[in-house]
Amino acid sequence: MSSDPAAAAAAVQALDELTRQLRVECPWDREQDERSIVPHTLEEAYELADAANSGDDGKLLDELGDVLFQVHFLSLLLEERGGGSLAEVADHTRQKLIHRHPHIFGAVEVADAGEVLRNWDQIKQEEPGRERGIFGEVPENLPGPLYARKVQRRAATAGLDVDGVPYEVLETALQTLKAVDSDRDAAFTALGDLLFAAVDVARKLKVDPELSLRSSATRYRARIEAAEALAAAEGLTWATLTEEQKLQVYARSMLQNGA
Repeated sequence: MSSDPAAAAAAVQALDELTRQLRVECPWDREQDERSIVPHTLEEAYELADAANSGDDGKLLDELGDVLFQVHFLSLLLEERGGGSLAEVADHTRQKLIHRHPHIFGAVEVADAGEVLRNWDQIKQEEPGRERGIFGEVPENLPGPLYARKVQRRAATAGLDVDGVPYEVLETALQTLKAVDSDRDAAFTALGDLLFAAVDVARKLKVDPELSLRSSATRYRARIEAAEALAAAEGLTWATLTEEQKLQVYARSMLQNGA
């Protein structure tokens, strides 16, 4: 179901009015500032990412609403101290998108999506107030896989990239890790290089490394939980099983669930 522009504008206006009411009437909302709200914003962003990865449109709609509320609330905090408003946030974003899409709103021609990204990064570097340098404004507090991908993308934009998917780099990093043996410091470095290489492969394959890793962890968790449930159905207590018995139950569970 799609909405017409008037309906969308009315819904956004209603949410804005509700946000302002909560800010005045709710004791909890009145106490909040950017520092106390941003942790919730990050949490909602992760929940949105999970919803997008799940393929559940109902969940996606719900989480999009939560993130939209975060935008409204933070914009209201900005407005209260005269630093901006929701309208200015929206207009600033609109102008920024126009500026960074010269192949749509200007005379620039691009061959593919990769060139769009390279142009995007170059345009950002030239905007007033931006931190200069290849890695300017790359947040160091990003989750590891996303930080690595951001660094790799910036390096690629600067001309430091290779054609194709670097599987051989991943294989070399794995061999290096295998050769480390019991040297913990060397293992720390080698494992980091292996993970970095895996992120680079993901970047080349256009796969989000954070969501991919979370998806794998979720599948693994589900398999363990299924094995635990099978043990309980057979009258067994998971905690009292030996390691070999747990592996046997796990294998039976995998067969039953077609994994």
